[in-house]
Amino acid sequence: MKKALNHLLVSAFVYGGVGVASGLFYREFTKLNDFPEGAFTQLGLAHTHLLALGFFPFLILLGLEQAFRLSAARKRFSWFLWLYHIGVSLTAAMLILHGSLTVLGLESSKMISGIAGLGHISLTAAIVLLFFVIRAAIRRRPEDAREAGAAVSSA
Repeated sequence: MKKALNHLLVSAFVYGGVGVASGLFYREFTKLNDFPEGAFTQLGLAHTHLLALGFFPFLILLGLEQAFRLSAARKRFSWFLWLYHIGVSLTAAMLILHGSLTVLGLESSKMISGIAGLGHISLTAAIVLLFFVIRAAIRRRPEDAREAGAAVSSA
């Protein structure tokens, strides 16, 4: 459990830092390239995606791990983490790439949209898997309580 808590904490920290850095990059890159203020580019979405899909969920998962020991379902929890990290990373990277091309006045490609779609598919699969992990943790919960009660009564 301690290893899982540390992983979740580090993940939240990294996504928070990268999210803030992407916001800074967006602001400075658009200024540097004289991009019209207020004009739409996907570059600005990377900041919010990294915070909303990276930073905040991992803070919430810290509490869920502490309360329900989600990591007890080792394989599923590990699969969830891998799929989720891949999904957030692909999605954010494609937002940054597509947005940068827009700011530079260059044409984007369907490949970028396709890779971003794979990121979204990975996120969807990870979220579904997370619900299975949470359901297993909730079902396991009464057993934990009985074991704790048995330990107290035998002491």
